[in-house]
Amino acid sequence: VTDIVRRDVKSYRQLPISLYQIQTKFRDEIRPRFGLMRGREFIMKDAYSFHASAESLDETYQDMRRAYCKIFEACQLDYTMVEADSGAIGGSASHEFMVVAETGESAVVRCPKCGYAANVEKAETRQLEAAAATVGTAEKTRVPTPGKSSVEDVAAFLGIPTRQVVKTLLYDSEKGMVAVVVRGDREINEVKLGNYLDVQHLALASEEKVRESTGAAVGYAGPVGLPKGLRLIGDETVRGMTDFVVGANQGDAHLTGVNWGRDVDLTEWADLLLITGGDPCPRCDGTLELFRGIEVGHIFKLGTKYSEPMACNYTDEAGADHPMEMGCYGLGVGRTVAAAIEQNHDKDGIIWPRPLAPFEVLLAGLNPDDAEVSRVADQLYDDLKEKGIDVLYDDRDERPGVKFKDADLIGIPVRLVIGAKSLKDGKVEVSLRRDREKQLVAPGEAVAKVVELLGKA
Repeated sequence: VTDIVRRDVKSYRQLPISLYQIQTKFRDEIRPRFGLMRGREFIMKDAYSFHASAESLDETYQDMRRAYCKIFEACQLDYTMVEADSGAIGGSASHEFMVVAETGESAVVRCPKCGYAANVEKAETRQLEAAAATVGTAEKTRVPTPGKSSVEDVAAFLGIPTRQVVKTLLYDSEKGMVAVVVRGDREINEVKLGNYLDVQHLALASEEKVRESTGAAVGYAGPVGLPKGLRLIGDETVRGMTDFVVGANQGDAHLTGVNWGRDVDLTEWADLLLITGGDPCPRCDGTLELFRGIEVGHIFKLGTKYSEPMACNYTDEAGADHPMEMGCYGLGVGRTVAAAIEQNHDKDGIIWPRPLAPFEVLLAGLNPDDAEVSRVADQLYDDLKEKGIDVLYDDRDERPGVKFKDADLIGIPVRLVIGAKSLKDGKVEVSLRRDREKQLVAPGEAVAKVVELLGKA
């Protein structure tokens, strides 16, 4: 829309194609399929900083963080800044700026009590108390579980909760295979696991490799009796469990009454849990809430990851060369506009926040063939422009219903309507797109009323 409705366009008659066609296609076809509106071009504000010390980098990093916050606040967006995984870009720290939206592609957790927020790839688990040095009392028993390969099926078959099952997942990477155990009702965070293993490529092992390593099909792997050379890592959620159920490394069978130490020698533990809503906050005694967000900005402390291999150095007072500390800061311009639409719309179309709107006022003359309507509309257009207000003048020869529908679809913050009927009573109609509450004022008061409503847009 912003590519079509340009600021140098005075009226609808100058538009190259029908706004109704564009918006209807977006509403009925594109948005239901893809959720988030994306532009054909990806426009990004990108910046880098170079420093002689980590302290100087942190100072600029905080300045950029505050600047980004001010930008998104000025755009009237409901956003949050979250701790994020640096991914392939790397570095010691990074934060994402997320606009809250049901159609967002990123899952984010946030604590309403202390304000901690992170995407689920980065979110931490609250540190657990050390497990008591005790072993369960149940006897390890091999139980037939024919055709029961999923945690849910096994738990239902044995009449136990899924949290009492420990599932074993085998992963393949450039450093070889690794087995990971996690509570049956939870999932492994593969980003955390990849970072923990310090690998670039990580994927669940193929069914063939699982069978070669365990002797059983996928769904029946377990930590008891794994090959000696296969690395075994336990997520912290299972450290204190006793008398639990695992795969028997044999088709159609599981082991019950399994305990660490007695049945499995597991000594490597890590926080590998995929956090979700309802989990305890890692920073306070609050509870995390889960929501979806659209990433509109990302800032990184790159450190010397790139400056060292590129020999990007500075010379200190003593004449010695040192690699520069680098920062990286990106803001998605088009994505910010798309995110604003996701947060500001109804069933009839867009509701633009004023700072992002292509125009501030939509001026609609309902009877362009009526000389008085045209005279008043033209005069109000000139008066608004003199005030420095951006106006789109709908002077098309269309029925009022079409004009009103298009006005709702495009979503310009304030609408000023001049019609023959209301003009006979000495009035014109002014309204906000957000609430569409109509106010009738005299033509001479219309500009002041528009300015007043723009202050609320």
